[in-house]
Amino acid sequence: MAATAATDRRIVTDLEWGVARGIAAFRWLALGWAAVVLFLTRAQVDGMLLGVALLGLALATTAATTEGAFRRRPWVFASGAVLAELAVGARILILDGQVYGEDHSQSLGSAWPVAGILMAAVVGGPIAGAVAGFALGIARWLGAVLAPFSGEVSSLSLVSSAVLFAIAGAAAGAAMELVRRAETAIAQARAREEVARTLHDGVLQTLAVVQRRSTDEELVALAREQELDLRAFLAGDRPQTEEIGAALRSTAARIERRDGLRVEVLFVDDDPPLVAPPVVEAIAGAVGEALTNAHKHGRATRATVFVDIDDEVFCSVKDDGHGFDPAAAPPGTGITQSIHARLAEVGGTAEVDARPGTGTEVRLHAPLRPKR
Repeated sequence: MAATAATDRRIVTDLEWGVARGIAAFRWLALGWAAVVLFLTRAQVDGMLLGVALLGLALATTAATTEGAFRRRPWVFASGAVLAELAVGARILILDGQVYGEDHSQSLGSAWPVAGILMAAVVGGPIAGAVAGFALGIARWLGAVLAPFSGEVSSLSLVSSAVLFAIAGAAAGAAMELVRRAETAIAQARAREEVARTLHDGVLQTLAVVQRRSTDEELVALAREQELDLRAFLAGDRPQTEEIGAALRSTAARIERRDGLRVEVLFVDDDPPLVAPPVVEAIAGAVGEALTNAHKHGRATRATVFVDIDDEVFCSVKDDGHGFDPAAAPPGTGITQSIHARLAEVGGTAEVDARPGTGTEVRLHAPLRPKR
């Protein structure tokens, strides 16, 4: 899977770093053309020093973001960095009229400010891209209004610029979301293929042997159930429309059959809102791991799964065991991979409240639809 880096809001994939490097190249090309035009039209420029200063500010921003993109600095995808770049682009557009005189229609920044719109779309999605584009359209309007020369400015032209900037931002954000989904689907398919190659001659054959040779009917049934679930996962044909209530009750029933842990599933609303299939799968998987830990580490006999769905999915898994020390769990397994990682994949979070001598509570928070 692609290498990742943490930012202030999510995980950045190799694909997104590649897009950031592409936008960096766009900045250099746009900045180079703006410098060439400023030089060629220097006889018609009223504020050369201001123009050079503004392009210098754009150069500093371009150099910093390029270094960050190629060296994978997490701040490149931070909202503060995006806002700072948009501020530079807005300043160039607002002061454009201070650089060129009345008889010249050339824009100082050329297409350079568009890079900020693209980064806003990549980081925040279609809405953020549209808002950034509209904001820079307003900046261009202010630049025309504050120009030191008199003359009529086409309102339709200025409105068109704002609309086109907003459309570009929304389109870039939507395209990025589609690419992310495709990347996730490809990664999942590759992971299934890799796991299938690893497990086919090991775990699946072992489960088949257990079914043939064991005289324990309960063990045979459990081995058969696990074999079917594993084959369905590897084949990618798990049900994708299962309602969250059915998914959690199915998970609870499986844990009861396997471990003997009594599990009660309670919903605040008997008819909860629809939850996207990836979120249902993440919540059900995390709940299954929490119940497994309750039996395995906490020696619990009963557990309650409490679910409240409103603007987000909140799920609490509480048991009557004697607790355990989460810090003592081996890194990279159990709580880390099966709970925190599952929720992080859909933009959610998990909290584990566990102390030796008391029951354990796992609190899960997730959006109704994946944020990525």
